[in-house]
Amino acid sequence: MHLSKGRAIIAGILILTFAIAIVAYPYLPDRLASHWGVSGEVNGYLPKIWGLFIVPVISAALTLLFLLIPRIDPLGKNIAKFMDAYEQFVVIILAFLFYVSLLTILWNTGMRFSIGQVLSPAFAVLFYACGILIGKAKRNWFIGIRTPWTLSSDRAWDKTHAIGGKLFRIAGVLALGGILLPGIAWLFLLGPILLISGYLVVYSYLEYRREEEERKPSDGT
Repeated sequence: MHLSKGRAIIAGILILTFAIAIVAYPYLPDRLASHWGVSGEVNGYLPKIWGLFIVPVISAALTLLFLLIPRIDPLGKNIAKFMDAYEQFVVIILAFLFYVSLLTILWNTGMRFSIGQVLSPAFAVLFYACGILIGKAKRNWFIGIRTPWTLSSDRAWDKTHAIGGKLFRIAGVLALGGILLPGIAWLFLLGPILLISGYLVVYSYLEYRREEEERKPSDGT
């Protein structure tokens, strides 16, 4: 079976994620800080085995899911039209999770940093990559802005994803604000995404209704 460049990189990141966890295991305490609050304080711990390997396991599960989606989607032929962007996004997702795993390891070895500040550039890249994928996605059941109206109309899908791709790229740029203002980093990360998501749901509905109105015969005909 042909192994694309994207899939080779995906496999490499996945192997590296597990390898780093295995190498770090003997050097870490029995309980690991694993969750941080919005102000950057640790508010959750896990046993070492879970704290170290939960991200690699999630990465492996997501990889299997991402490989399966084009095969089980009834509109899989549409996913094939943007497969390069799809595989690039999977690479970004796995790289993001690897980065999170690495930060967790470094924190538990005694290194201290503002978690919001160091995560901001990673989220910026993730949001921007999401914008690229959304802008290229064709109608399918798993990937993109899936509302009842985008799934029912190619026009509503295309118009919603065209503007959605731009808005998510803007959210990626805004996420960088967390680097400069770490105390309110989560505002830069969550605020734009929540607003954009709500806006796109409404936008998709309005586009669908506009299409339906245009299909109606004019009065007197």
